[in-house]
Amino acid sequence: MRWWKTYGAVSLALVLVLVTAACGANSDSESGGGDGEQVTIVYARGKDDTGSTQELVKAFEKKHPNIKVKFKEMPTDTGTSHDQYVTMLSAQSSEIDVMDVDVIWPAEFAQAGYLQDLDRFIQRDNIDMSQYIPGAVEAGNYNGKQWAMPKFIDAGLLYYRKDIVKEPPKTWDELIEVAKKQKGKKGTKSGFVMQAAQYEGLVCNFIEFAGAYGGRILDDKGNVVINSPGTVKGLEKMIEVVKSGAVPGNILAIKEPETHTMYKEGESVLARNWPYMFSILQNPDESKVVDQVGVAPLPKGDKASTAALGGWMMGINKYSKNKEAAWEFVKFVTGPEGQKISALYSHSPTYLPTYDDPEVQKANPLYADENFVKGVSAAIPRPVSPEYPKISEIIQVEVSNALSGKVSAKEAVKNMEQQLKDVVK
Repeated sequence: MRWWKTYGAVSLALVLVLVTAACGANSDSESGGGDGEQVTIVYARGKDDTGSTQELVKAFEKKHPNIKVKFKEMPTDTGTSHDQYVTMLSAQSSEIDVMDVDVIWPAEFAQAGYLQDLDRFIQRDNIDMSQYIPGAVEAGNYNGKQWAMPKFIDAGLLYYRKDIVKEPPKTWDELIEVAKKQKGKKGTKSGFVMQAAQYEGLVCNFIEFAGAYGGRILDDKGNVVINSPGTVKGLEKMIEVVKSGAVPGNILAIKEPETHTMYKEGESVLARNWPYMFSILQNPDESKVVDQVGVAPLPKGDKASTAALGGWMMGINKYSKNKEAAWEFVKFVTGPEGQKISALYSHSPTYLPTYDDPEVQKANPLYADENFVKGVSAAIPRPVSPEYPKISEIIQVEVSNALSGKVSAKEAVKNMEQQLKDVVK
């Protein structure tokens, strides 16, 4: 499956920036990990129920016997975890060396001075960033510098009942048509389900609709460009889906848990959700649709198929006293060996060649599905901005108002533009 190389081309400009960046001298302490010196680094991440962290650390320490990794467990709730990081790092604490960061945090953390930029490490060790999923690389890039390395990815996907639909719909118009026509088949209660409640998931769904029609929130320089025909058309299509009669009556209250619960019970023909849902649907102890579900990239609009990027990245604490050792760990976890270990424990890799590994494909057949890999490879990040929390709140409110009929798509987009310009300066 070598076709993935074509996806690397879209990040060529980014790679050139990284390769040509001046590495320069860094006056910060970077001791540890060299010439056999024994060092212990502290790795902070949320609770890991998969067992992958233990295996990654074991493999890394075997390869680097002079570096020991101590695991610091952060809160399961990402908001709480974020706040603890901010408290710790704003005090310039060096108690952690490496941290997992949500894909929406790098710009905020970089601007605040919490992260070590990684360009010179990447250049020195000849890391080929074109072999990673482009959207995941972009999420860790701010002001032309790479602040975090992609660890594992989530991306919006289209799930479809193979026993009802022969081929997944290719466009949003086709999806509406199929959802209406097939609703009620084989005990289903709805034709399509997505996340339309007023929360972060709504932002992801909105970005996918807007992107499909050429709309964007911010441009590459961070300017607000949301008020465009593409964004309006994308939101209009989202409203059309909600009002189609093919979705559940409580669609404006649905999040991920409701989506996978309905789908595993066989209540919907089509669904938009993240990759995690596939394993639930294949579990015979809880799913009524085992072996009846396929995955595909989300439908296209006028421009493309786009999927919102989710997942986690790895960054180095700007105040770490062990940056060289920290980089070795980051490089391992996000490199070929670490990505394979993570994939074997059900984390979708960001390093594209991992999907070609026969052992990985055997462990999770989804990774051998070209449609799945195309879907995650099309993922685009949410707005890369240090003001993302405020941006998200504005989008949530205005899109929710549009879906509930309080304002038109044009009015909602105009409102978002005005408010975003007050926040993004």
